[in-house]
Amino acid sequence: METKVYNIQGKEAGTVKVPESIFGLPWNADLVHQVVESMRANARGPIAHTKDRGEVRGGGKKPWQQKGTGRARHGSSRSPIWKGGGVAHGPRKEKNFKKIITRGMRQKALLVALSRKYKDGQVLFLDKLEMQAPKSAEAKKILSALSGTGLSLNRGNAALIALPSRHAATLKSFNNFKNIAVGSVADLNPVEVLGSKYLVIASPEEAFEVLGRKRAAQTK
Repeated sequence: METKVYNIQGKEAGTVKVPESIFGLPWNADLVHQVVESMRANARGPIAHTKDRGEVRGGGKKPWQQKGTGRARHGSSRSPIWKGGGVAHGPRKEKNFKKIITRGMRQKALLVALSRKYKDGQVLFLDKLEMQAPKSAEAKKILSALSGTGLSLNRGNAALIALPSRHAATLKSFNNFKNIAVGSVADLNPVEVLGSKYLVIASPEEAFEVLGRKRAAQTK
C-alpha cells in the first residue's frame, strides 16, 4: 500500500509505503470496545463521596431517653433518617473502577483503530514536523495549509498529531488549539486515535518503526 506524503505547506512531497501489518487489519468492534471502555475505566478516579453516620460530626449523645416521652426511640441524631445525619448507600470514593486488559489486547486494538482510520481516509502523513521555537502563529499557518489537503480542522477534536518523538517546541506551538492534540507515536492509544476525527503522522518511516515494535509486542 502506498499513500501520499505532504509537507507543512500542504503540498505533496512524495509517497510512502504503508505496512499492511499496521494499517491493513480488519475491523474488530468487540476488541476495540472492550479495550476503550477498560482504558476509560482505568483512567477514572472516584470523586463523589458521602459520609455515613460514623463520619458525620456530632450525634454522640442520645437525643432523648428511650421511654416515657411518647416519641419514637432514637439512638443518634446522625442517623440517616435525620436531617444532618449520615447518608445510607451513597457513593464512596473507595470504589475501584479498574479493569484488566493485557498489553497484547491494547496494542492490537491500537493497530485495528489505525487501520480503520486509514481505510476511512482520515490519516495524513507529513514528511516532517519540527518547530524551531514555540510559536502558535506558525502552527496556525501549518494547520491552514493542511486544511487544503482535505482535512476539516474547524471542529472539536479535529486532529491528533503524532510525532516520532516528543519535541517540546512543537508541543508548545499547538497547545493553544483546543481541537488539536499533539503527542508521540509511542504514546498512541485507541482512545486518543478514535477520539479525534483525523490522525496526522509526522515522519512516517520513523513512526512505522515504532508502530512495528508495538506490532511485535502484540504477537508475543
